[in-house]
Amino acid sequence: MSMVKKISWIIWGLSVTCLSVPVLALENTLSTNGIDALKLHKLPYNLIGRKIAIGQVEIGRPGKFGVDKAVSKNRSVNIAGVFLRNSPAKSNSGVDSHAYNVAGVMISTDKAFPGVAPGARLYSSAVGSTKMGQPEECLSAQHIALQNSGDVRAINFSFGEPLNRDPRPDAVLDGNALLTQCIDWSARAHNVLYVIAGNQGKGGIPIPTDNFNGVNVAFSSRRGGIFNKVDVSNLVATSEAMTQRLSGKEINLGPRGTIGIVAPGSNIPMLNPDGKINKVTGTSFAAPHVTATVALLQEFGDRQLRKKQPNWSLASRQHEVMKAVLLNSAEKIQDMGDGLRLGMTRTLINKQNQDWLASETYKNPKKPLDPQMGTGHLNAYRAYEQFSAGQWQPSQSVPAIGWNYNTINAGSSVEYVLAKPLQQNSFVSITLAWDRLVELNDKNKNGQFDPGEDFRDRGLNNLDIYLVKADEKSPDTGTVCASISEVDSVEHIFCPVPTTGKYKIRVQFQNQLNEATQLYALAWWTRANRD
Repeated sequence: MSMVKKISWIIWGLSVTCLSVPVLALENTLSTNGIDALKLHKLPYNLIGRKIAIGQVEIGRPGKFGVDKAVSKNRSVNIAGVFLRNSPAKSNSGVDSHAYNVAGVMISTDKAFPGVAPGARLYSSAVGSTKMGQPEECLSAQHIALQNSGDVRAINFSFGEPLNRDPRPDAVLDGNALLTQCIDWSARAHNVLYVIAGNQGKGGIPIPTDNFNGVNVAFSSRRGGIFNKVDVSNLVATSEAMTQRLSGKEINLGPRGTIGIVAPGSNIPMLNPDGKINKVTGTSFAAPHVTATVALLQEFGDRQLRKKQPNWSLASRQHEVMKAVLLNSAEKIQDMGDGLRLGMTRTLINKQNQDWLASETYKNPKKPLDPQMGTGHLNAYRAYEQFSAGQWQPSQSVPAIGWNYNTINAGSSVEYVLAKPLQQNSFVSITLAWDRLVELNDKNKNGQFDPGEDFRDRGLNNLDIYLVKADEKSPDTGTVCASISEVDSVEHIFCPVPTTGKYKIRVQFQNQLNEATQLYALAWWTRANRD
């Protein structure tokens, strides 16, 4: 079986490609119709991901100029480092156009086909063969996380592992495949946000979409030129019967959400290594839009740190903060120009052409993530707006938009009092993100995963969030909205304010499953009353 055949076998469920003539460049996905990242490339923002390291793990790898003949005529995708698992890559071996296209979405410097973060440093590891299993995939991910002196902010997974190859008896998507546990451990141990291409088509490669500590990405297609519809080939249960058939095998076991965010992934023109144009489709190409957006935000964050800006700290580098910022700034319902819907630029619809306000997630406080839409559609500029508002501590009253990285003790709550009254009928968006605790069973005590080692799942502490009237006398009467999932590592509120007045956000540590103190990231976006 040729390398190309092997690679296509493992990634068929995440992407399809078709040759095409040049029409519209990647600008289509980076413009306001896509993720609105081009605005950040220009003044006054000037953000292209400079000096920020991001990673890529796939079966194959992109070619590197000076190492591989395949890219000898094309220097637009400049890779910082290429590897075969945890060793240097062999020249002209394992090079793959799929991996090259994914890398191009992130860092291409081609003027016609720019990447989201053309200034970022991309490190890429090829697992090398479908004969390799989850231990080798974990080794590859760990090796990438340790690049750039151990400072890699996000790692892109545009491939997955078939459940039928998982060695566990009667394996299901419960978060406990070795590769899934590896990613949740690495997210915390190496402080990196893992961005995972969601399952697609008829499934087949769902591991590690059952992770807790990363972000799974679905892909959107265009309607009227705007990326605002969940593409029909995303794999989600759209009926009770489908839920029963897919649960545990293709989507997460039980009620836990699978998709975190939606990004463009349909008919995206790309440059191939030989310089020819290729149109690509799939979650494979949605995920790197999210990964590279992290690089733009992190360049800004590091700039703020250098300038010693107030309300700014090293917490800005935390993967939980990036997750909360990306999910909370995602777009759901287009604003009418009055700011009541927080300035959102598009209405995202699902496969049944329903918007967020028609979804069960909108009505059900136990469902923070929509099965198809997650928390909405990626918008890099809005993520910048969310992030640039800075970190605000609960010891002070907080502005209308902001974020915080903090700890909470079991059985207690932390409150954030909003400084200004909120306007009636305006929406409030709040996202809480924290980690499942996975530990490495480190037999040789070297602090790294080695073949033959495994992980211990210590479970997920249960945190909830509430929007509460500031003068509430009892939780029964004061709570306006809540997100109270018992199984997700994310809570998310998107709800209208019933009456103009003062409000506060409450984070509650409901049930302890592992440690008695839990780190968390909180992001909020509200509209202060302007009368």
